[in-house]
Amino acid sequence: MKSGILLIIIGICMFSIGLILFYFIDVVEDNILKNIRNTGTFVGLSGMGVTLAGIILYLINKNIEPIKENYDN
Repeated sequence: MKSGILLIIIGICMFSIGLILFYFIDVVEDNILKNIRNTGTFVGLSGMGVTLAGIILYLINKNIEPIKENYDN
């Protein structure tokens, strides 16, 4: 599997896990739950960056057919 596609999949998974950790944990007076929720924020934002890096890597490594010029006319 190409590295760009793999990074895109990992980034989407990281973003999804970050959303789950951020929105499904209710913060009460517990500091451990606050830290887990803040970790979810960090993981979600990092997932967006990894996804963007995967997209850029995929576009850079894309095989583009060279332009064929015909000067015989």
